Parts: sequence; structure tokens; C-alpha cells
Amino acid sequence: MPTSGSLGNTAAPHFSVVSYGRELSDAYLAAIQQAVGVAGARILELENAPGDGYAVTKLLVEYDGGIETLRMAVTAAAAALGEAAQGAASAVVPSSLLEPARKLLVMDVDSTLIKQEVIELLAAHAGREAEVAAVTEAAMRGELDFTQSLHQRVKALAGLPESVISEVGARIELSDGAEALVKEFLAAGHAVAVVSGGFSQVLAPLAERLQLTHARANLLGIVDGVLTGSVDGPVVDRAAKARSLREWAAGMGIKDRHTIAVGDGANDLDMLAAAALGVAFNAKPAVQAAADAVLNLPNLDVVQHFVKL
Repeated sequence: MPTSGSLGNTAAPHFSVVSYGRELSDAYLAAIQQAVGVAGARILELENAPGDGYAVTKLLVEYDGGIETLRMAVTAAAAALGEAAQGAASAVVPSSLLEPARKLLVMDVDSTLIKQEVIELLAAHAGREAEVAAVTEAAMRGELDFTQSLHQRVKALAGLPESVISEVGARIELSDGAEALVKEFLAAGHAVAVVSGGFSQVLAPLAERLQLTHARANLLGIVDGVLTGSVDGPVVDRAAKARSLREWAAGMGIKDRHTIAVGDGANDLDMLAAAALGVAFNAKPAVQAAADAVLNLPNLDVVQHFVKL
């Protein structure tokens, strides 16, 4: 099997089949390669990429068929292995993300870029963390309208001193590999943005620290140093997230075909659909079912292997 090569000059599109997991067994990789061949794709390159605590194998394939057909073949092969897959997964990446063009990565923040849900950290100061967490969970599953649920949760913060924002900011933990992912994209000349249903007062210092290209979130109402329990201005909901991706891409001259989005909740669905590749990161079942790629490892930096940097 070829282990090196180039995209070549053939007319057939090229796709990347990326397999990842804590471990990648020989049986799993053989099954994926067989599925690719049976589907009618030709393997041009095989690359084993380094990962911190995980393994990645990438196949560059030439294929005349549609990407969804190839995805179904790969998914079926993995499913047939059952437990033998040992938590491994594979994503089929569109040819556009292999092109030598500037790309845009857009991520959700809570439970994606960071490990926590900021509104729950804030609610803990009001002694209402469990109540707010239950509403958040239902909203992320898509059972509640996000805007209504946000207003309901923010009401629980009324009367808290503004100082809780900095206290919560100090407790935020980036997801494993998040900082490495951002650095890799930016160092390669690409753009990295985040759009959040959380709050700009918490996000701004983090965005500055990571040197993000763009950042957008809701604005907590504050009067005389006290949280009002309301949100100022329009809510950043699922539609706003998708609009942000398109707006930022257009503003930087980046085509939609060169975008990738990552999120975990129902309010990320439109954004994932708008991107050339939508990645569900440790996401709710409905999001995993709709996404182009499913990443159920805690390592966010696996995403760097889905594009040509």
C-alpha cells in the first residue's frame, strides 16, 4: 500500500478518511481500508499522525462517488466491528478542506473549548446550580427553546455582584488539547473564532489570551455593579451561530467550503450544518446523529487532523 504521494492531477476528487481513538487496532484499520476499497475508492497515501494520548491514521483516497456514500461505507464497517472497535471512530473529510487555502475554524465555547458550562458556575454563587444545570441539559438536548431557556437561567443570577464574573473566569479550564489546536491553526495562517450562548464578559479575557480571530457571546445585564438577571441585546442562538460563521468567513474572503465547526449542543446544529465539516465533540445524541464527524475523545486537538494545515 502507498505510504506517501501527492494529490496528483487526476480528475477524481480526493477525500481524507481519518481514524482516531485511544488505540487503533489492526482489525479496525483493516476494516476501514477494506470498506474504502469496496466502495470503489483508491488509497493514495497512508499517514500515522502523532497525538497526545490518542492515535490517528489518515488515508488520502481518490473517489469518483459522493462523500455521503463513502461515509456510509466507513460507518457501516466500524459498526460491524462492534466492541472490537474499542472506541475508535473515523471521519470522511471533504476535498475542500485538503485544498491549500486559508480556512476558518469556529467553535462553541461551553463544554467544547472549555470543560465547564459558565452559567452553571455563575449560578453556583446564587445557590441554584442544580436548577440551572437541569435547564441547560434540556436545552442542549434540544428539548427547550434555547432563547427562552437562557432568559430563564439568567434570571437566577439576578442580584449577584459583578465580581463573580472574574471569580468564575479564574475557574475556567480549557478542554484538553484546545490551546494546542488554536495555536496550530493560527500558526498555519488560518482563522479561529468562537461563538457562544454564554457571556462576553467571561469570554473576552479568554479570547484575548488565545489570540482568537473573532469571538461572540451574549452580554450580561449589569447595573451599578450588580447582575440584573437579564441579557442585553439579541441572544446568540443557533441561527446566530450559523450567521456568525458565514459573516466571518465572508469578511475574511474565506469560502464556506473551507470552514469547519465544532460543537456539542442542539444550539450548534445550524453552525455545524453551515460548515464544510461539522464536528460533534462529546455531544448530545441528536447532535452526533446530525454531524459529519463524531469525536468522543476528550482531546479537542484531534480536530487539527481533519484539515490540511
